[in-house]
Amino acid sequence: MQSSPIQTEVLIIGASASGLMCAIEAGKRGRKVIVLDHANKAGKKILMSGGGRCNFTNQDVSASHYISHNPHFCKSALSRYTQWDFIAMVNEYQIPYHERDHGQLFCNDSAKDILNMLLAECRKVNVQIKLNCKINTVSQTEDNLFSVNSSSGDFQTNSLVIASGGLSIPKMCASPFGYKIAEQFGHHIWPTTAGLVPFTLQPYDKERLSDLSGIAVDAVVSNDRARFRENILFTHRGLSGPAILQISSYWQPGEAIDINLLPDLDLMSFFKERQAAQPNIKLKTLLSEILPKRLIPAVLGNEVIENTLQELSHVRFNEIIQQLQHWQIKPNGTEGYRTAEVTLGGVDCNELSSKTMESNKVKGLYFIGEVVDVTGWLGGYNFQWAWSSGWCAGQVV
Repeated sequence: MQSSPIQTEVLIIGASASGLMCAIEAGKRGRKVIVLDHANKAGKKILMSGGGRCNFTNQDVSASHYISHNPHFCKSALSRYTQWDFIAMVNEYQIPYHERDHGQLFCNDSAKDILNMLLAECRKVNVQIKLNCKINTVSQTEDNLFSVNSSSGDFQTNSLVIASGGLSIPKMCASPFGYKIAEQFGHHIWPTTAGLVPFTLQPYDKERLSDLSGIAVDAVVSNDRARFRENILFTHRGLSGPAILQISSYWQPGEAIDINLLPDLDLMSFFKERQAAQPNIKLKTLLSEILPKRLIPAVLGNEVIENTLQELSHVRFNEIIQQLQHWQIKPNGTEGYRTAEVTLGGVDCNELSSKTMESNKVKGLYFIGEVVDVTGWLGGYNFQWAWSSGWCAGQVV
């Protein structure tokens, strides 16, 4: 005899940052909430983020820090549950944290502090979390309830929230589940790609730059759509570091990126002054004062750098400046979802309410967090989107 389904007012699929936040807020309103997740731990991505320190938000959050086909969509959620609201919760739990460059906030000790805080809030409001739970089917009954068949039994609910994340980092149990549910219920999905991800190089560049592995340089990296100034890191496979991860979200296959290795220097004045003062100094010796030694021949070649400054004309200086301040690299591709921090694309924002995250097509169905076509920059923005979108849904489910 088949047992009758477990009835709950709110069913959330995904014990993610957004899913837990939604559960907390719905629970505060006295709703009966169950969270299902196929992983063996809640909040796995929280635990690994920020090198285990969790970059949980940023001091400066605005819609301009997000990529979406509807750039206005995120404004409502971000203004209604702000970074200051989340910081207040962190302070209430006396979690020690610090600020790094560009307003990024990290835990002093461990990302576990953030996860433990969220789980404590869930316990306070009697949220049930069921782990190792495989979802088999999701359907809608004739009386508009959602019916979910899973390895943990059958569930029925009025409000179904999809907080299952994107495709980035498959070893953290990432899956296309959320997109499949959205499509099943008639939603348009913007094509997904890996974001905040290192670049791989063309064979020629890989061979030329292979000796640079481990070198980091402060640089400006840009293309026609975006510009970032932070470190770039040379790896044995290609290019990484914050500036590269940032530009990767704005990069199209086949496109070159522009790297300025000396963004603060008027190089022509520098060359002319040193040419007058030290005409016999070799170019490589001069440049090793301002750039890592191994980088110089890789960018300029071995021939020109053996010249003394007096052997170089101002026309030649201009060519060297172009190479150093507008170094063009055409990536072969990216490392893909394996190392990507986020997934670009996802559920079309035009088919969701920006105030509640509810589907405009199916009453009672909600999409929050990374599954939605809202992708933040590196620096705590994706967590803030998770907190804000989860909070908004939690007010109404």
